[in-house]
Amino acid sequence: MDDVEILDVDDNNSPRQVPLKNQDLSQLSFTVGDFLSLYGWYLLAVTFTVFLLIQQLRKRRSSQSQEDSVPQTQLDASLVTKRQEAMEAARRKMQEELDAKAAIFKEKQRQQEEEKRRQKIEEWESMKQGKSCKGHKPSESSEEASSSSTVLKPKTDKKPLRSPDYNPLMGQGGSCTWRPGRRGPSGGG
Repeated sequence: MDDVEILDVDDNNSPRQVPLKNQDLSQLSFTVGDFLSLYGWYLLAVTFTVFLLIQQLRKRRSSQSQEDSVPQTQLDASLVTKRQEAMEAARRKMQEELDAKAAIFKEKQRQQEEEKRRQKIEEWESMKQGKSCKGHKPSESSEEASSSSTVLKPKTDKKPLRSPDYNPLMGQGGSCTWRPGRRGPSGGG
């Protein structure tokens, strides 16, 4: 491959021989390798600095374009006012719902208090007439009596937990007995 020749043609169509130089790229790789080994860190620092400068220039351009665009800020202001109005409308709606719920709750409370007051008046009138204070609802009292009789039944099939002659002060049986502590240093050595 070393004896390859390239022929160039001149203007008058006569061939001219031009030998190729550096047909092998190994010389180029050595040159690039040497350059990077000598100046690699410098090249990295310069690249990083250029990157930072580009970022700073972009920030400045964007801030200048925002300052120059007055209609943009007017649009932003109108957008902000629309958002605030929408939020205010939503708050008003929620407040109205809350007020309606509070009114319904107040009405229920008032009805319950009225019912309690009416029941107390009925009880008072029944007491004046000589009836029992809970005599206005006999069905409930009979149910209470039947349920209380079932609750008060003693269970006879249950055996006692301890024997009748058990006395905890006598010290008989059990695993809870007093033992004196160890003597000497407490370090186990």
